[in-house]
Amino acid sequence: MSDVLLEVNNLSVDFYIPKKDSIFPFKKDIVTAVNNVSFQMQKGEVLGIVGESGSGKSTIARAIIGLNKSTSGSVKLNQQELTDLHAHQLRLARKDMQMIFQDPLASLDPRMTLGNIIAEPLKIYEPELSKQERRKKVEEMLERVGLSKNMINRYPHEFSGGQCQRIGVARALVVRPQLLICDEPTTALDMTIQAQIIELLQQINREFNMAILLITHDFRVVAGMCEHVLVIQHGKQVEYSDTLSLFCQPQENYTKELLASIPRLPD
Repeated sequence: MSDVLLEVNNLSVDFYIPKKDSIFPFKKDIVTAVNNVSFQMQKGEVLGIVGESGSGKSTIARAIIGLNKSTSGSVKLNQQELTDLHAHQLRLARKDMQMIFQDPLASLDPRMTLGNIIAEPLKIYEPELSKQERRKKVEEMLERVGLSKNMINRYPHEFSGGQCQRIGVARALVVRPQLLICDEPTTALDMTIQAQIIELLQQINREFNMAILLITHDFRVVAGMCEHVLVIQHGKQVEYSDTLSLFCQPQENYTKELLASIPRLPD
């Protein structure tokens, strides 16, 4: 049985925007956000995708999970082709791949309590559970991510950014996916909270043997977490290798420039 969890082959994503100098709304320019990207992930692996802001990292993640429609290429999860699935089929497939987002507060519905936010995936993917069973799972997951079960009836605006990110992690984990996609999960947080979120993700990876696709521009996070790294520039795949080789012997000038930009702490 293959240990390959995710296969991405020749993935491209185009966006169509109205021409600025045309009075006809049907005339559009094509902007290629992702161009011919390929990689694989093993079960339990942590893979980092790095690059500058606007390089196409988040577009790759959103195309994998189906939030952006791919123009061409293949995305397979457990050998199941995802790009051909209808909306209902894709929704069911998302049980095995969940995503946490860059802005923790914006990704949470302000009208829902913490308990309802985390229970929502259970209502979709495990409808056979009773209300009491759902609540028990929610409380267990809250404590797993370092929050108190007494917070279950509070609303997102009552929490800090770090706590909101933990809520997002709990919501993603409650259905025990095989793949967790993290889109810049620490960018909006201060350094101390960033370290706590990274430590939480590492614990999740070890405890559940859950594969993590980490979108980031921070090579320090990559060095501490990832086994392989994919470098993206202007939507194109620049370099793809194991983390140690990338740091010790980068092959491309763009990768060398990114590594050279890592802030150095004084002795």
